[in-house]
Amino acid sequence: MTDKGPSLPAVLEHSPVHVVFGACGLTKLGALAREEGAQRVLLVTDPGIREAGHVGRAEASLCEAGLVTSVFDRVSENPTTAHVENGLGAARDADVDFLVALGGGSAMDCAKGINLLLSNGGQVAEYWGVDKAVRPMRPMIAIPTTAGTGSEAQSFALISDATTHQKMACGDRRHPRKGGLRPRVAILDPELTRSQPPAVAAAAGIDAVTHALESSGSTARNDVSRAFSREAWRLLDGAFERAMTNPADDDARAAMLLGAHLAGAAIENAMLGAGHACANPLTSEFGMTHGRAVGLMLPAVVRFNAERGANPYADLCDDPERLALRLEALLDTASIPRRLREYGIPEESLPRLAELAAKQWTAGFNPRPAAPRDLLRIYRAVA
Repeated sequence: MTDKGPSLPAVLEHSPVHVVFGACGLTKLGALAREEGAQRVLLVTDPGIREAGHVGRAEASLCEAGLVTSVFDRVSENPTTAHVENGLGAARDADVDFLVALGGGSAMDCAKGINLLLSNGGQVAEYWGVDKAVRPMRPMIAIPTTAGTGSEAQSFALISDATTHQKMACGDRRHPRKGGLRPRVAILDPELTRSQPPAVAAAAGIDAVTHALESSGSTARNDVSRAFSREAWRLLDGAFERAMTNPADDDARAAMLLGAHLAGAAIENAMLGAGHACANPLTSEFGMTHGRAVGLMLPAVVRFNAERGANPYADLCDDPERLALRLEALLDTASIPRRLREYGIPEESLPRLAELAAKQWTAGFNPRPAAPRDLLRIYRAVA
């Protein structure tokens, strides 16, 4: 479902998320929340978003709509079960009936985790997997401040165990108006991405690019996901370099934000692949930023999947090697290193990383089967 706004593609009609796209979208938050039945709202965000002034503007909009608002702003990158538990305490103390996530993928993941426990009780690990929740979720609005994860289009939260660092994907695919975990509304306001630090914009942008690409080749793809992937790639490929080199380019930032959302919707309708499977252990074991990790791995994954003359990415490019080179050029534009050694990751760690990658859920959706020995070869290609 779409709202009036600039250049909204027809493929969004396949999404149950109400998309509000355009400048000054944040000012509509209060009215939109009230339309969705909100009375007592928990705003989930992080200190950087507060410092940028976005939290104050969001609070003002909610208060102007007559909504009681509490703020939980202690989310950090790669949210853990501890973040979710702390946010859950804030939600219970305020007796909220509605959630708003304002920030990057971490804020949205944390808000979804809070929602799961607030609505269903228990621990995050009990919802690891798909459709483990029994009771419907609270309604939610998501407002991305980075053009990256596309979490505002998705029914999954990615939460790490605070002790083991195991990443847990917890999903509920019911329609958001029937209690699912997807937000009911996504506000895509390009003005909010203006405050991204360059390194954050680069990692987030590469993450969005990888979502468009991996979903296009996933074994779970379908006609709807392919349409989302193609449109996302068109926008991201055309805007990435302009957005990186000139953050004041409003059109480029708008295209990146919409492209990231469409790529997130592509994931929701398909899945990912070995790029994300290889990236997750780099984050959990070495603390590498997710966007950097998946971007670093993806050219080698594309080349692996294209061996023996295959091209699972034909929807995006007719030549897999040209596609891999294009990805490397985007990494260079974003000043993202393309070798594991540049991050201090030792050669002797690669076999363990390959074993961990093989256990990742996304590995099973790669267009070419990838055993640990294959994933080790991919790691060594970027060592």
